[in-house]
Amino acid sequence: MLDGRVGIDLVPFGRVRQLTAGGDGAALRRMLSEAEIALCRPESGWDIAGVAGRLAAKEAVFKTLRVPGQVLPWLGIEILKDGGGWPVVRLTGRAAQLARDAGIEQVDVSITHDEPFAVAVAFGVGTPVRHAARPPRA
Repeated sequence: MLDGRVGIDLVPFGRVRQLTAGGDGAALRRMLSEAEIALCRPESGWDIAGVAGRLAAKEAVFKTLRVPGQVLPWLGIEILKDGGGWPVVRLTGRAAQLARDAGIEQVDVSITHDEPFAVAVAFGVGTPVRHAARPPRA
């Protein structure tokens, strides 16, 4: 039996404009992989909608993992493009381990943006993980 989980997130374009102020995007380099930056920073400058969509998608993917108390592994969740331009999720490192621990085998995302927001929905599927029942606290 497969289990499905949904995550959603919204990122305001204004937040991305703050992160790209100054041009070099130092703050974004902690959140976007080199492959993602290549997709979001053409010669003309930062693609604000593209960055906002990717950040929203990363947050939405993280929400499908349901790991309370964990910090979002920004660089371990990549939002890339397939041959047709559709978003594709690639999990590596700690993000991939969190997904395995949660029983999530695949995550798909849908992203939309229209000034002043980007919204992303993620759907993760996998085999449910059964955790041992915890004894009640005394």
